[in-house]
Amino acid sequence: MKNFTKSKNRKVAKIAREASGADILVHHMGSSIAVTTNTITFLEGSGNYTFIYTDSGKRYLVCKTMKLLSENLKQNFIRIHKSFLINSDLVIERIEDDRLLKMACGREVTVSRRKNKQITKILNHFGLQISA
Repeated sequence: MKNFTKSKNRKVAKIAREASGADILVHHMGSSIAVTTNTITFLEGSGNYTFIYTDSGKRYLVCKTMKLLSENLKQNFIRIHKSFLINSDLVIERIEDDRLLKMACGREVTVSRRKNKQITKILNHFGLQISA
């Protein structure tokens, strides 16, 4: 009977999340907060945990892998590093030969050497031709 209750609660939570328009449900300070993908600037993975950074400057810790969370995100999220997934709509500036990206929350994120050419090409396609 426990398994049925857990699966029922998951279905109810999923329906509530879809109805509210939020894509990720975050537990913070004893309550659940719905975070929409439009407000997420980037994700930082650390093992089985992921930090979610929002455009308002807040940071949330989720006990899910970045790969699992990326399945629920829109196509404008790009994997730029083993540990970083960014929202390409919220990139403000490209610094140091496109190796650093300044995000809307004010933080800077490093692009991996192997993905630098690919990310530059993708960001140019999105119209982010800002470069220092």
